Amino acid sequence: MARLSSPGETTPPGSPAGTTRLTVAQALVKFLGVQYSESDGEEQKLFAGCLGIFGHGNVAGVGQALLQAELEEPEALRYILGRNEQAMVHTAVAYARMKNRLQTYAVSTSVGPGATNMLTGAALATINRLPVLLLPADTFADRSASPLLQELELPDSGDVTVNDAFRPVSRYFDRIWRPEQLPAALLSAMRVLTDPAETGAVTLCFPQDVQAEAYDWPTALFEKRVWHVTRPLPERSVLAAAAEIIRSAERPLIVAGGGVSYSRAQDALAAFCEATGIPVGQSQAGKGTLVYDHPQCLGAIGSTGTTAANAIAREADVVIGIGTRYSDFTTASRTAFQNPDVRFINVNVAGLDAIKHAGLAVQADARETLDALLPLVGGYQVVRSYVEKYTELNAAWEETVEKVYLPATPNAGADGLLTQNEVIGMVNELSDPRDVVVCAAGSMPGDLHKLWRTRDPKGYHVEYGYSCMGYEVAGGLGVRLACPDRDVFVMVGDGSYLMMATELVTAVQEGIKIITVLVQNHGYASIGSLSEMLGSQRFGTRYRYRNPETGRLDGDKLPVDLAANAASLGVEVIRTTTAAEFAEAIKAAKAADHSIVIHVETDPLIGAPDSESWWDVPVSATSTLESTQQARKTYDEHKATQKLFL
Repeated sequence: MARLSSPGETTPPGSPAGTTRLTVAQALVKFLGVQYSESDGEEQKLFAGCLGIFGHGNVAGVGQALLQAELEEPEALRYILGRNEQAMVHTAVAYARMKNRLQTYAVSTSVGPGATNMLTGAALATINRLPVLLLPADTFADRSASPLLQELELPDSGDVTVNDAFRPVSRYFDRIWRPEQLPAALLSAMRVLTDPAETGAVTLCFPQDVQAEAYDWPTALFEKRVWHVTRPLPERSVLAAAAEIIRSAERPLIVAGGGVSYSRAQDALAAFCEATGIPVGQSQAGKGTLVYDHPQCLGAIGSTGTTAANAIAREADVVIGIGTRYSDFTTASRTAFQNPDVRFINVNVAGLDAIKHAGLAVQADARETLDALLPLVGGYQVVRSYVEKYTELNAAWEETVEKVYLPATPNAGADGLLTQNEVIGMVNELSDPRDVVVCAAGSMPGDLHKLWRTRDPKGYHVEYGYSCMGYEVAGGLGVRLACPDRDVFVMVGDGSYLMMATELVTAVQEGIKIITVLVQNHGYASIGSLSEMLGSQRFGTRYRYRNPETGRLDGDKLPVDLAANAASLGVEVIRTTTAAEFAEAIKAAKAADHSIVIHVETDPLIGAPDSESWWDVPVSATSTLESTQQARKTYDEHKATQKLFL
C-alpha cells in the first residue's frame, strides 16, 4: 500500500530544526504509542490500544490519526471499534484491573452524546481507582460555526460544554484549546494514570478544529517515556506502632481489599497470615487475595459475606484493613465490627482510605508494609483456641456452600427450574482454576461473593465499587484481552444483559472468546428480593405485561427471548433447561475457540444462604402498608447497632 502523504516527517521544509509537524490528533496518537509503565523493574506499554467510535467530532481528527498510525506504525496503538461508548470504558477498566493498573486503553468518542455516554464509565473507573484515558471530542475552539450540532448553549457561559460534566468523575480533567497546551496536558495525564493513590478516569477534551490543526512539535515529545509506578514505603515509627497493636490483639482480623491485588501482595499476605494465624475476610475487590481453601481464608466479609467471616468480625478486637475502602458492603453499613474496644490499622496508598474508622494510618504500599511488618511482630501468633474457632466456623460455611452447589434434588427451583446457586456451583466446579468469572450487578455479585470458590488470585472479577449494570459483557471482553490464555465466564442476569449486550458484536469482530452465562429470571431479582425485605412487595421489579383488569404491571410474563437476541448478534447460543444440559453446555463452551452464550432460566425466589449481616437501605418511617411497617421495625433494630468510630 502506498504511504500516506502527510506532514508527519521530521523537520519538513519550513519547520524549525528538531521538530515534527503533525496535527494535534496525530501528535496525541504518536505520544500515546511510546508511553510505558514500569514496576519492580518490568516495563510494559502503558496503552494496549485505543477503543473508539467515530462521529463528526473525531472522525477527521483522532480517526484520521489512528488510520495513519495503523498504516505506518501498526504496533504503536491498536484500534478496536466498539459498539457503545460506556461499554468501551468498561472494557478498558476491566483490562486495567487484570493488569494491576499497569496498562490500560485510551477511549475516543465524538462530541455530544458520544462523549456523555462515557460518563457512567468514568465514574466507575474513578470509584474503583482504575486508570483509563478518555478522549471525548468537543465543540469548536474558534467558535466559527457555533452553535454546532450537539452543542450545549448556556445563556450565562460561553466556555462550558457537555464535557464539563466529566469534571467531578475524573481524577484529572483538561481541555486542549490550543496545540501549545498539549504537551503539558499529556504529561499531567500520564502522572495521574500511573499514580497508585490518585489514579482513575483521566479526561482530555479535544475541540474538533484543534484536533485537525497542524503544529511543529519538539521531537523529544515522541521519544519513549517510562513512568515508574511507585511503592510508597511505610514510616518506621508508624510500623512500630502497628506492630505493637497487633502483638496486643487477642482476636485480630485482616480485611483484604483490592489494594492487595494491585500491589501483587498475595504471597506477602499469605506469609503474614501463616506466620501469625490471623484470619482474613475479603471485600469484593479483595476476593482471591487468598485462595478459598487457604487455612486463614474466611472468604467474603460484610453484607454479602460468609457467616464465618462475619462472626469473627463481630468479636474482632483489632481489624487490619489492607487496601480496602471500607465500603458499606464490606463493613455491613458499619455494623460488622461490634467489639466495643475494636481498634483499626489501615494500610493503604491513599490517605483518604488510610484514616477511615479513626484507624492507625499506614499510608504505604501493601506488599512493602507486610514484608516490613512481619519481622516486627516478633513471632506473634494468635492462640490455638482462636484458630480452632474460625476453622470450625469456616468448615460449617463450606458445608453450606456444598449443599446449595449440589442440592439433593437437581433443579430444585419452582417448576423444575435451576436455582442461581446451582448455576454458580456448576460453573465453579466445571471451570478451570485459572478461568475468570466476571460480574457486576444484580443478585449475582452478592451470591458470587459468598459462594464462589476462588482458586487463582485473578480468577474473580466482580465490579462492585459502582455495581454497574451492563458492565459484564464489556468487562469480560477487557478481561479476555488482558488474559488471552484464560477462559472468561461472564455471569449476567436478564436485566443487566438488556442494558448492554452490544460488545458481543465486538467479541465476534475481534475473534475474542468469552463465555456468557445468561440467566433469565424475568426481572430484577436482586432489587425484587430487597424490595420484598423492605416491605415494598417486589413492586416494579418483574418483567410483566400491564394487566388491563388491574392497570398494574402484574400480568403474564413478557415473551422476551434473550437467546434469540444473542444469536442475532452473531454469537453461538446454547439453550439449557436442566442441570445435565447446563453442564454439557459448559464443557462445550470450554472446548470451543469462539464466543458462546449459555442461556438458562432460573427461579428468582430462591436466594443464596444468609450472610447473617445487614445493609443499610432506609425504610419508610411511616406507611399504611403492614409489610412496610414490619420492615421498618427490623430496620430500626439494625440501625441501633451501627457504630461511628471516632
